[in-house]
Amino acid sequence: MTRSLTNGFLPTTDPLISLPAPFDAWEAVGRDLSKLALTRHIRPIINDLPPLPSELLHTPAELERAMSLLSYMANLYLWAPDHPIVNRLPANLARGWVAVARRVHRPPVLTYASQTIYNWRRIKTDEPIEVGNLTLVQNFLGGQDEEWFVTIHTTIEAASAPALQALDPLQKAAARQDANSCTDLLHEISTVLQTIHHLLQRMPERCDPDIYYHRVRPYMFGWKDNPLLPDGLIYEGVDAFGGRPVEFRGETGAQSSIIPAIDAALGISHEHDAMRAYLNEMREYMPRQDRDFITHLERSMTIRPFVEANRGRFPTLREAYNAAIDALAAFRQLHIEFAALYILKPARQQTAVGTGGTPFTVYLKKHIRETEAHRI
Repeated sequence: MTRSLTNGFLPTTDPLISLPAPFDAWEAVGRDLSKLALTRHIRPIINDLPPLPSELLHTPAELERAMSLLSYMANLYLWAPDHPIVNRLPANLARGWVAVARRVHRPPVLTYASQTIYNWRRIKTDEPIEVGNLTLVQNFLGGQDEEWFVTIHTTIEAASAPALQALDPLQKAAARQDANSCTDLLHEISTVLQTIHHLLQRMPERCDPDIYYHRVRPYMFGWKDNPLLPDGLIYEGVDAFGGRPVEFRGETGAQSSIIPAIDAALGISHEHDAMRAYLNEMREYMPRQDRDFITHLERSMTIRPFVEANRGRFPTLREAYNAAIDALAAFRQLHIEFAALYILKPARQQTAVGTGGTPFTVYLKKHIRETEAHRI
């Protein structure tokens, strides 16, 4: 499978900052969205917007900009501070959002892709995609903590590129039984996993757990397994939904394709249980080209059988494979520690539901155990 992974799963060209002239009214509201969310006018102003001319969106970049804009607009329409919860979106927003979502092959809900993958701009375009040179295009309420939380994730996505570029060559090297190439590629994957581990460790520098929990996280939730919308959300005017409420999960890091892709290439499998079903469901929220890449890796030969069959013959290969497993487990361990810091501690409870609507601590702990069990 051939695809560009120059920036990892980030687009090869920087995302659009705004849509062309036919969308001026929508972009004007988008620019003021963080301020409107703190007023009583946000819903009336969105209600009064003209129909979104989605047929005038022609490029992938335009579609993704529209998807981010509409996703943030919808979530703040629903979750705006000091507003009663409503269980429906107005037709002008709902119809446009569903039309765009169909064209990008994702559900009409805020996803990791719309928040992190396609929602950034570089201050200096000749400098790297990394914190210190990034800002968000669209925000909820804005501020240091929200910016840092998302742009750290965008930086992690960019930094993952060398590992993702190594995955397909790793499988091909295993197929031709090239131990030296496999060893080198596994070292590359381990190095990148250590790099993104260090990047994630930077989260507390500019993102306070209590501010994240109370002023960022509330706007990321969806309407599946959410007690605030127990029956889901009505998309007014969308004939395909028949006026009935539908349920979609909220934005979550489980919608990032990095770790599933590395899992696939390393031959890491998860038990067929509720967690596996949830992870498979999350693929429908990923960009189609990313989930296709994961599927391609899963259907190809993994490195694991080659390492197992040659553990005595190529001890350095086995060591390199186990080092990659250890680095992946360490990243997952840090993730669960930060989940405790940013969710459990501010919530002052031992269990909590993630923005995707699941008991994440159970899943993350199980992830770590299953990863470590793959050491050879």
